[in-house]
Amino acid sequence: MILIKDKKLLDQWYKRQLREEGLHFSSNIRILEAMYEEARMLGVFPIQDRLEGLERKIHLAKVVNVSKAAGKDSVSS
Repeated sequence: MILIKDKKLLDQWYKRQLREEGLHFSSNIRILEAMYEEARMLGVFPIQDRLEGLERKIHLAKVVNVSKAAGKDSVSS
């Protein structure tokens, strides 16, 4: 495993790579299409039932987003 210790040097390398190689729209589209095909082959995409698990997600969201005042007496004496 290689650890990058000089972030500035790494940033310079990335900028040089981008300048030399450039961005190629057509190759990016080919990569996107390949990733989409792989996801389809793995059965991950497209999602068959988009509502599957929705109730569970709503319940978890309610649990996580509990008010800070929950459990405290809201009436001040």
